[in-house]
Amino acid sequence: MVFEIRDRDLLARIGRIRTKSGIVETPTLLPVINPAREVIKPKEMETIFGCEAVITNAYIVKRNFNESAIKMGIHKLLNFNGVIMTDSGAYQILTYGNIEITPEEVIKYQEDIDSDIATILDIPTGWKVSKDYAKYTVEETIRRAEKLPKLKKRDDILWVGPIQGGRYLDLIALSAKKMGSLPFQIHALGSPTPVMEQYLFHILVDMILTAKMNLPPDRPFHLFGAGHPFMFSLAVALGCDLFDSAAYSIYARDNRYMTEYGTIRLSRLEYLPCSCPVCSKRTVKDLMDMPIDERIVELSRHNLYMCLSEVRRIKQAIVEGRLWEYVEMRAHGHPSLLQALKHLDKYSRYIERHTPITKRSGLFFFGSIDLNRPEVIRHRRRLMERYRPPEEAKILILVPEVDADSQKRLNLHKEVSRLIRKGFGEDAIYKFHVCTYGSPFGLIPMELKEVYPLSQYEAALPLDRSFDEHTVDMVTDYVRAGSYYAVVVLWFPCDLGQEVSEVCRNICLKKEIKFRDVPLRRGLDKDSSRRLMDVLSSFYIPKEREGDQ
Repeated sequence: MVFEIRDRDLLARIGRIRTKSGIVETPTLLPVINPAREVIKPKEMETIFGCEAVITNAYIVKRNFNESAIKMGIHKLLNFNGVIMTDSGAYQILTYGNIEITPEEVIKYQEDIDSDIATILDIPTGWKVSKDYAKYTVEETIRRAEKLPKLKKRDDILWVGPIQGGRYLDLIALSAKKMGSLPFQIHALGSPTPVMEQYLFHILVDMILTAKMNLPPDRPFHLFGAGHPFMFSLAVALGCDLFDSAAYSIYARDNRYMTEYGTIRLSRLEYLPCSCPVCSKRTVKDLMDMPIDERIVELSRHNLYMCLSEVRRIKQAIVEGRLWEYVEMRAHGHPSLLQALKHLDKYSRYIERHTPITKRSGLFFFGSIDLNRPEVIRHRRRLMERYRPPEEAKILILVPEVDADSQKRLNLHKEVSRLIRKGFGEDAIYKFHVCTYGSPFGLIPMELKEVYPLSQYEAALPLDRSFDEHTVDMVTDYVRAGSYYAVVVLWFPCDLGQEVSEVCRNICLKKEIKFRDVPLRRGLDKDSSRRLMDVLSSFYIPKEREGDQ
């Protein structure tokens, strides 16, 4: 087995990819190494930065080292003992239009230099191309991929099958299905760089998830050219297990300093907002006064530290079950990222199906975007598709989850149950079905109240108006589908309470069943308790009279 999964959250996986040179834990960043122009030595990446894997370009290696790389092997050439992935030169095709190497030569050369993970020479789609050309890149890449089993001589190298199609999602789906049917160990999304350079992250969401939905789920997924760490968490949440980046050195050459939320030109900094080994020993002036080559190296080191520390924070969020909160925090660092996170509602059912049912921690709710959380989607779907109320329950009692004035979560459902037991006896409790309504889950039957995560959450109350609309929709669907002969609504004088009461009244009129509401002022005080019991007494049918009913 090449890929083993240890932890999951959303579509993210903490896993282990086994290669002939060692194990890579995912998600992981593979720093891009240009062997002809190394800014940070690969040995330093291995021993100082703790990198388990790097990526280099087989075409560039061949152009610059050719036979010497074959004699030495790629590990000795780079002086790196960890896992080395090689790209094929497809990016150069995208940049220059063509390269002087054949698909067969690329396969043989990567075997000859002893790559651990190798990539076929695909035809990248690019961005501003016609659909006919995009279709050609997909079909030609598939044609080349189909030849791999006959061309390769070694079985100890993991091969990457790139997915092409660009902005044409139907072509991405076609490419993923065809490539997924071939014996690749890893897949990758081709041509995403122009999308990321333009900050079109909502389109990147479409591209990644279209590919993921049509690929075998047990294969790792690589995102070429991931770039800045502020989007790593989004990529990981979408199911990208591997991603590479040369941005750490590209930005350094332009005097750009990476932060968690973007890049800042060194000349605009007054302080170094980081405690990495580079920043803890120097000031901005120290860096500015350095010779340019030395400054590029130091900035590259800082930028790489920033990238790798972000990956570790993402992994910890996965372990804790808080990746959604982490992605949401990062998304508020740039409008394009937030737009992409909102765009996930298009794929909410798919993400929900692949998200763990239980986690190690409760959930945090901050605003309307959290209505797209898999846990909210799952609760609504299962409530309507799988849940059935107790067979004996005839009277539905809807109780508010939150006090409208204090914005505190309440235990009114427990108080109502105690009143019923006290007023009608333990044997009568089965007649009444208590459910709570309100943010963030909409509607919760009392017997499910302690089921994760329906009470294991904290919310920034009052939540957005969209949560009230969500609650009203859920109450509407539930009451319409129910088989109760009476509905009682307890409500506070607020928009949500009035809407829930009104919608239940209208549904009951159409279904020709009984309805009453009980306005609340200060929770379930003596006056409210008396009025509630009067209503329930008028609806309650003792066991001895059930035959008459």
